[in-house]
Amino acid sequence: MRGQLGNYGIILMYIIPIFLFFVFLEKTYAWYFKKEPFKQMDLISSLSAGFSNSIKDSLGIVFVIVSYGFMVSKLAVFEIKSTPLLYIAAFVILDFYGYCIHRLAHSINFFWNKHAIHHSSEEFNLACALRQPVAQFVNLFTFILLPAAILGIPGQVIAMVTPVHFFLQFWYHTVYIGKLGFLEKIIVTPSHHRVHHAINPIYIDKNHGQIFIIWDKLFGTFQEELDEVPPVYGITRPMKTWNPIRINFKHLTLLVQDAIHTKSWKNKLLIWFKPTGWRPEDVVEKYPVEKIKDPYQFVKYETSSSPLLMVWLWFQVIITLIFMYHLFANLADIGKPHIFIYGGFLILQIFAYSELMDGRKQAFGWDILKLMAGMLILFYFSGWFGASGIYASLVLGYLLVSAGVTYYFTFLDKNRQLVKVSEA
Repeated sequence: MRGQLGNYGIILMYIIPIFLFFVFLEKTYAWYFKKEPFKQMDLISSLSAGFSNSIKDSLGIVFVIVSYGFMVSKLAVFEIKSTPLLYIAAFVILDFYGYCIHRLAHSINFFWNKHAIHHSSEEFNLACALRQPVAQFVNLFTFILLPAAILGIPGQVIAMVTPVHFFLQFWYHTVYIGKLGFLEKIIVTPSHHRVHHAINPIYIDKNHGQIFIIWDKLFGTFQEELDEVPPVYGITRPMKTWNPIRINFKHLTLLVQDAIHTKSWKNKLLIWFKPTGWRPEDVVEKYPVEKIKDPYQFVKYETSSSPLLMVWLWFQVIITLIFMYHLFANLADIGKPHIFIYGGFLILQIFAYSELMDGRKQAFGWDILKLMAGMLILFYFSGWFGASGIYASLVLGYLLVSAGVTYYFTFLDKNRQLVKVSEA
């Protein structure tokens, strides 16, 4: 277990800088060459969502109903030796698996909750690719890998191919690459994925493919990007928050509230399995929810800020990244259950400064809670998860300063009001 935890932490330590490099490269290109505004709040929100997902994944808190290894042991008809063809077959099957679960996430109310975070940005860029879920705790769909299990593809092959398949989905989250000729017929391109993220009626729930676009063309979910219909990005029921934790559970919260409010016992059950966005009629009338009807006329979510506030928020991002690297580098040594305490603290850290981004008065309360949690950790471990002396003092100093600065921006900065300033 120590080896597995340590290896995963090392992988994350190498991958995160690569992603961050290309995210900021694209932002610099857009700002310098295209003269487009540098939307810092959206970028920090996307990075924070990526941090949250990385923390959750590093802790391994996803439960599998039926493991792939179990299916192979019981259902394999063939025993295939390791060859390049084996890895290609695994990649193709894994891509079909990805198409299926992606389409399900767009089709059924309950499953949309874990995927909404990925579509929550009202921009389309490499940073939004980092918006991955923390709201997925159970893997229900391993059975879709049944063809791979019957073929006898070993579990370690699937484990090796999976991260490669995932990382290859990063590059096409951009508006700066046009159509790619004959590649448009084979693989998912930026043009295809711009369609997928758009809320224009003609584009909604199209292009679910992850690497190969052929699945969409085979199963009728393909839509070409049209010059006369420029994509508008986001979700038809906008999140109106920068907080990635709130975004992860906002749809689920609405489902729970609707299930409670509807008078029909039938609808209390059906709401979870109905098409995405469906709500009982009695709930729609009494508890309306804002929904974008015209994608060209809605106002994008924005909050007021100042240069000083942005400096502070970027400082919080850097501190969070330092904490994450300390966790990832010492996963095996910290061990269970203490890694869950560390992970919980980091989620609280992200939640606290995200509340400040939204201009919520509760931000100070969350920062005080973070301070108390940090002090308890310092007392319990006589340091900071193995780091003592000056390092522990620096952590305590940061926690105290964070509480003070958050108090200032919450209660003393008169310019901090929740406003909408940018139109779509």
